[in-house]
Amino acid sequence: MSKLKNRIALVTGGARGIGAAIVMRLAEEGANVAINYTSPGSFEKAKALKETVEERFHIQAMAVKANVGIKEDVDKMIDEVERELGSIDILVNNAGIAPFEPFLTLSEETWDKTYLTNVKSIFLTTQRVAKKMIENKYGKVINISSTASVLVTSPVIPHYISSKAAASHLTKALAIELGKHNINVNAVGPSTVATDMCEEYLEDPRILQKEIEANPMKRLGTEKQIGDAVVFLASEEAMQINGHLLMVDGGLTVKAAQPEDHMDHEIEATV
Repeated sequence: MSKLKNRIALVTGGARGIGAAIVMRLAEEGANVAINYTSPGSFEKAKALKETVEERFHIQAMAVKANVGIKEDVDKMIDEVERELGSIDILVNNAGIAPFEPFLTLSEETWDKTYLTNVKSIFLTTQRVAKKMIENKYGKVINISSTASVLVTSPVIPHYISSKAAASHLTKALAIELGKHNINVNAVGPSTVATDMCEEYLEDPRILQKEIEANPMKRLGTEKQIGDAVVFLASEEAMQINGHLLMVDGGLTVKAAQPEDHMDHEIEATV
Protein backbone atom coordinates (compact mmCIF):
# COMPACT_ATOMS: atom_id res chain seq x y z
CA MET A 1 0.00 0.00 0.00
CA SER A 2 1.28 3.49 -0.80
CA LYS A 3 -1.35 6.15 -0.09
CA LEU A 4 1.34 8.31 1.53
CA LYS A 5 4.42 7.36 -0.47
CA ASN A 6 7.35 9.73 0.11
CA ARG A 7 5.35 11.95 2.47
CA ILE A 8 7.14 13.02 5.65
CA ALA A 9 5.25 12.64 8.92
CA LEU A 10 5.93 13.61 12.51
CA VAL A 11 4.01 11.84 15.29
CA THR A 12 4.30 13.37 18.76
CA GLY A 13 4.22 10.84 21.57
CA GLY A 14 4.85 8.23 18.89
CA ALA A 15 6.89 5.69 20.83
CA ARG A 16 4.04 3.72 22.38
CA GLY A 17 0.32 3.04 22.49
CA ILE A 18 -1.87 4.83 19.95
CA GLY A 19 1.12 6.89 18.78
CA ALA A 20 3.11 3.78 17.87
CA ALA A 21 0.12 2.33 16.00
CA ILE A 22 -0.18 5.58 14.03
CA VAL A 23 3.53 5.42 13.17
CA MET A 24 3.11 1.84 11.94
CA ARG A 25 0.15 2.69 9.71
CA LEU A 26 1.79 5.80 8.23
CA ALA A 27 4.94 3.81 7.47
CA GLU A 28 2.88 0.98 5.99
CA GLU A 29 1.40 3.50 3.56
CA GLY A 30 4.84 4.69 2.50
CA ALA A 31 5.41 7.77 4.66
CA ASN A 32 8.80 8.50 6.17
CA VAL A 33 8.23 9.01 9.89
CA ALA A 34 9.73 10.94 12.77
CA ILE A 35 8.88 9.35 16.12
CA ASN A 36 8.81 11.86 18.96
CA TYR A 37 9.52 10.67 22.49
CA THR A 38 10.02 12.57 25.75
CA SER A 39 11.40 10.46 28.57
CA PRO A 40 14.59 8.39 28.67
CA GLY A 41 12.36 5.41 29.39
CA SER A 42 10.58 5.76 26.05
CA PHE A 43 13.79 6.08 24.04
CA GLU A 44 14.28 2.32 23.70
CA LYS A 45 10.69 1.94 22.48
CA ALA A 46 11.14 4.73 19.94
CA LYS A 47 14.42 3.23 18.73
CA ALA A 48 12.91 -0.26 18.40
CA LEU A 49 9.90 1.12 16.53
CA LYS A 50 12.20 3.04 14.16
CA GLU A 51 14.11 -0.14 13.35
CA THR A 52 10.91 -2.14 12.89
CA VAL A 53 9.26 0.22 10.41
CA GLU A 54 12.46 0.72 8.42
CA GLU A 55 13.01 -3.02 8.08
CA ARG A 56 9.38 -3.94 7.44
CA PHE A 57 8.27 -1.11 5.16
CA HIS A 58 11.56 0.11 3.65
CA ILE A 59 11.00 3.74 4.56
CA GLN A 60 13.13 6.27 6.44
CA ALA A 61 12.46 6.78 10.13
CA MET A 62 14.02 8.61 13.04
CA ALA A 63 13.50 8.92 16.79
CA VAL A 64 13.56 12.50 18.06
CA LYS A 65 13.42 13.67 21.67
CA ALA A 66 11.37 16.70 22.73
CA ASN A 67 8.98 17.84 25.41
CA VAL A 68 6.40 19.18 22.97
CA GLY A 69 4.99 21.60 25.54
CA ILE A 70 8.26 23.58 25.53
CA LYS A 71 8.97 25.88 22.56
CA GLU A 72 12.75 25.43 22.62
CA ASP A 73 12.34 21.65 22.47
CA VAL A 74 9.79 21.90 19.64
CA ASP A 75 12.04 24.15 17.54
CA LYS A 76 15.01 21.84 18.04
CA MET A 77 12.90 18.78 17.16
CA ILE A 78 11.54 20.30 13.93
CA ASP A 79 15.04 21.41 12.91
CA GLU A 80 16.30 17.84 13.36
CA VAL A 81 13.42 16.34 11.37
CA GLU A 82 13.85 18.82 8.52
CA ARG A 83 17.59 18.15 8.36
CA GLU A 84 17.23 14.37 8.33
CA LEU A 85 13.95 13.75 6.49
CA GLY A 86 12.88 17.06 4.91
CA SER A 87 9.83 19.33 5.26
CA ILE A 88 6.97 17.84 7.25
CA ASP A 89 3.84 17.09 5.21
CA ILE A 90 1.84 15.33 7.94
CA LEU A 91 1.80 16.39 11.59
CA VAL A 92 0.03 14.13 14.07
CA ASN A 93 -0.37 15.80 17.46
CA ASN A 94 -0.82 12.64 19.51
CA ALA A 95 1.04 13.41 22.77
CA GLY A 96 -1.33 13.38 25.71
CA ILE A 97 -1.74 12.50 29.38
CA ALA A 98 -4.78 11.65 31.54
CA PRO A 99 -3.89 11.53 35.25
CA PHE A 100 -6.89 10.53 37.37
CA GLU A 101 -7.55 13.15 40.06
CA PRO A 102 -10.97 14.37 41.24
CA PHE A 103 -11.59 18.11 40.98
CA LEU A 104 -11.61 18.97 44.69
CA THR A 105 -8.15 17.46 45.25
CA LEU A 106 -6.72 18.23 41.81
CA SER A 107 -3.34 19.95 42.10
CA GLU A 108 -2.35 23.02 40.12
CA GLU A 109 0.71 21.09 38.95
CA THR A 110 -1.45 18.33 37.41
CA TRP A 111 -3.77 20.90 35.80
CA ASP A 112 -0.86 22.79 34.23
CA LYS A 113 0.96 19.65 33.07
CA THR A 114 -2.23 18.30 31.45
CA TYR A 115 -2.86 21.50 29.50
CA LEU A 116 0.80 21.83 28.55
CA THR A 117 0.86 18.31 27.10
CA ASN A 118 -2.65 18.13 25.63
CA VAL A 119 -3.19 21.69 24.34
CA LYS A 120 -0.07 23.87 24.38
CA SER A 121 1.85 21.18 22.49
CA ILE A 122 -0.65 21.42 19.61
CA PHE A 123 -0.24 25.20 19.52
CA LEU A 124 3.57 25.11 19.55
CA THR A 125 4.11 22.23 17.14
CA THR A 126 1.44 23.24 14.64
CA GLN A 127 2.52 26.89 14.61
CA ARG A 128 6.10 25.91 13.79
CA VAL A 129 5.25 23.25 11.18
CA ALA A 130 2.49 25.30 9.52
CA LYS A 131 4.94 27.98 8.38
CA LYS A 132 6.75 25.53 6.10
CA MET A 133 3.45 23.94 5.04
CA ILE A 134 2.26 27.38 3.91
CA GLU A 135 5.42 27.78 1.82
CA ASN A 136 4.79 24.37 0.26
CA LYS A 137 1.05 25.05 -0.18
CA TYR A 138 0.31 21.64 1.30
CA GLY A 139 -0.13 20.08 4.72
CA LYS A 140 -2.13 17.72 6.90
CA VAL A 141 -2.50 18.32 10.63
CA ILE A 142 -4.29 15.64 12.64
CA ASN A 143 -4.90 16.11 16.35
CA ILE A 144 -5.74 13.14 18.56
CA SER A 145 -8.68 14.26 20.68
CA SER A 146 -11.15 12.06 22.58
CA THR A 147 -14.78 11.21 23.15
CA ALA A 148 -14.14 13.18 26.36
CA SER A 149 -14.07 16.34 24.25
CA VAL A 150 -17.84 16.08 23.71
CA LEU A 151 -19.00 13.93 26.69
CA VAL A 152 -18.16 13.92 30.38
CA THR A 153 -16.75 10.41 30.38
CA SER A 154 -15.53 10.37 33.99
CA PRO A 155 -15.96 12.60 37.06
CA VAL A 156 -12.29 12.24 38.06
CA ILE A 157 -10.57 13.74 35.01
CA PRO A 158 -12.05 17.28 34.61
CA HIS A 159 -8.65 18.61 33.59
CA TYR A 160 -8.32 15.98 30.83
CA ILE A 161 -11.89 16.41 29.59
CA SER A 162 -11.62 20.19 29.35
CA SER A 163 -8.18 19.97 27.71
CA LYS A 164 -9.51 17.64 25.01
CA ALA A 165 -12.47 19.96 24.42
CA ALA A 166 -9.94 22.76 23.96
CA ALA A 167 -7.94 20.62 21.51
CA SER A 168 -11.04 19.90 19.43
CA HIS A 169 -12.05 23.56 19.29
CA LEU A 170 -8.47 24.58 18.46
CA THR A 171 -8.66 22.11 15.56
CA LYS A 172 -11.67 24.00 14.16
CA ALA A 173 -10.03 27.41 14.57
CA LEU A 174 -6.83 26.26 12.84
CA ALA A 175 -8.84 24.67 10.01
CA ILE A 176 -10.33 28.07 9.20
CA GLU A 177 -7.04 29.96 9.35
CA LEU A 178 -4.88 27.41 7.52
CA GLY A 179 -7.40 26.01 5.04
CA LYS A 180 -6.77 28.78 2.51
CA HIS A 181 -3.17 27.55 2.28
CA ASN A 182 -4.27 24.02 1.28
CA ILE A 183 -3.66 22.73 4.80
CA ASN A 184 -6.25 20.36 6.24
CA VAL A 185 -6.64 20.40 10.03
CA ASN A 186 -8.75 17.63 11.53
CA ALA A 187 -9.01 15.58 14.71
CA VAL A 188 -9.66 11.96 15.62
CA GLY A 189 -11.69 11.16 18.74
CA PRO A 190 -11.06 7.69 20.15
CA SER A 191 -13.15 6.07 22.86
CA THR A 192 -11.40 3.87 25.43
CA VAL A 193 -8.56 1.89 23.86
CA ALA A 194 -6.60 -0.73 25.80
CA THR A 195 -3.21 0.97 25.76
CA ASP A 196 -0.60 1.12 28.50
CA MET A 197 -2.04 4.52 29.53
CA CYS A 198 -5.31 2.75 30.46
CA GLU A 199 -3.71 -0.44 31.75
CA GLU A 200 -4.25 0.22 35.46
CA TYR A 201 -7.79 1.54 34.88
CA LEU A 202 -8.83 -1.51 32.85
CA GLU A 203 -7.23 -4.02 35.22
CA ASP A 204 -10.46 -4.04 37.20
CA PRO A 205 -12.70 -6.55 35.37
CA ARG A 206 -15.83 -4.70 36.49
CA ILE A 207 -14.62 -1.47 34.89
CA LEU A 208 -13.58 -3.29 31.73
CA GLN A 209 -17.01 -4.90 31.45
CA LYS A 210 -18.77 -1.56 32.02
CA GLU A 211 -16.68 0.05 29.27
CA ILE A 212 -17.59 -2.76 26.87
CA GLU A 213 -21.29 -2.72 27.76
CA ALA A 214 -21.51 1.07 27.44
CA ASN A 215 -20.33 0.93 23.84
CA PRO A 216 -22.97 0.24 21.14
CA MET A 217 -20.48 -2.10 19.40
CA LYS A 218 -19.95 -4.01 22.67
CA ARG A 219 -16.20 -3.85 22.38
CA LEU A 220 -13.26 -1.53 22.98
CA GLY A 221 -11.56 0.22 20.10
CA THR A 222 -8.08 -0.76 18.97
CA GLU A 223 -4.92 1.22 18.39
CA LYS A 224 -4.88 0.18 14.73
CA GLN A 225 -8.36 1.60 14.18
CA ILE A 226 -7.08 5.00 15.29
CA GLY A 227 -4.12 4.60 12.93
CA ASP A 228 -6.49 3.76 10.08
CA ALA A 229 -8.47 6.97 10.71
CA VAL A 230 -5.28 9.04 10.75
CA VAL A 231 -4.12 7.50 7.45
CA PHE A 232 -7.47 8.38 5.86
CA LEU A 233 -7.30 12.01 7.01
CA ALA A 234 -3.66 12.23 5.88
CA SER A 235 -4.45 10.87 2.41
CA GLU A 236 -5.58 12.53 -0.79
CA GLU A 237 -8.98 10.93 -0.23
CA ALA A 238 -9.66 13.47 2.53
CA MET A 239 -8.64 16.67 0.70
CA GLN A 240 -12.03 18.34 1.25
CA ILE A 241 -12.36 17.32 4.90
CA ASN A 242 -11.35 20.21 7.13
CA GLY A 243 -12.16 21.14 10.72
CA HIS A 244 -13.76 17.76 11.36
CA LEU A 245 -13.71 15.61 14.50
CA LEU A 246 -13.78 12.01 13.29
CA MET A 247 -15.12 9.91 16.16
CA VAL A 248 -13.67 6.39 16.25
CA ASP A 249 -15.83 5.31 19.14
CA GLY A 250 -18.26 2.59 18.05
CA GLY A 251 -21.12 5.09 18.29
CA LEU A 252 -20.51 5.93 21.95
CA THR A 253 -20.99 9.68 21.52
CA VAL A 254 -24.34 9.34 19.72
CA LYS A 255 -25.89 6.97 22.30
CA ALA A 256 -27.90 8.40 25.17
CA ALA A 257 -27.63 6.55 28.47
CA GLN A 258 -30.63 4.26 28.96
CA PRO A 259 -31.74 1.78 31.63
CA GLU A 260 -30.43 -1.66 30.82
CA ASP A 261 -33.95 -3.12 30.59
CA HIS A 262 -34.67 -0.75 27.70
CA MET A 263 -31.66 -2.12 25.86
CA ASP A 264 -32.17 -5.81 26.67
CA HIS A 265 -35.83 -6.33 25.83
CA GLU A 266 -37.35 -6.20 22.40
CA ILE A 267 -40.34 -3.92 22.07
CA GLU A 268 -43.30 -5.41 20.22
CA ALA A 269 -44.32 -3.32 17.24
CA THR A 270 -47.93 -2.28 17.09
CA VAL A 271 -49.77 -2.15 13.79
